[in-house]
Amino acid sequence: MFPILVVLLFQDGFYQMGRKKVRKFSSVEKTKIVLDFLKEELTLVELSSKYGVTTKALQNWKHQFMENASLAFDPSKVVSVYKDEISHLKDENDALAKALGKTTVKRDWAVGRLKSLDLLSKKGLVESKLVHLPKARQCKLLSINRSFLYYKSSIEDTFNREEQ
Repeated sequence: MFPILVVLLFQDGFYQMGRKKVRKFSSVEKTKIVLDFLKEELTLVELSSKYGVTTKALQNWKHQFMENASLAFDPSKVVSVYKDEISHLKDENDALAKALGKTTVKRDWAVGRLKSLDLLSKKGLVESKLVHLPKARQCKLLSINRSFLYYKSSIEDTFNREEQ
């Protein structure tokens, strides 16, 4: 019996995988529904069944409508608020771009200085105790092979053994 019910629900297009499809309402539709709600000709439950909206959604839309109703009579206030926000975001963006530029210049300088070092000096710069920068990443930044950190030449070993 259940599979037949599911097939019927899919044919009508009301349900998908056992859940009701979510209907998106445009701002114009929401305004029309809220104005019907404010007329108080129908109860909240009647309006929700008429438009296929939950009662909580209707209450939220009404609350939002009432909060922003004054903006309909003073649109310049909205424009000035958005202009202030845009100018603030532009200033913040400019500051971030300036900081990024400085950091890029510093990085380029450091990379140039690192390229002039020999392999042993680069090997000495690698630190194993850095938590946020693993050895593999350090080696990549220094342009050395990671195996170079662990390699001990046979010549060094024989030289060290002879001294002991």
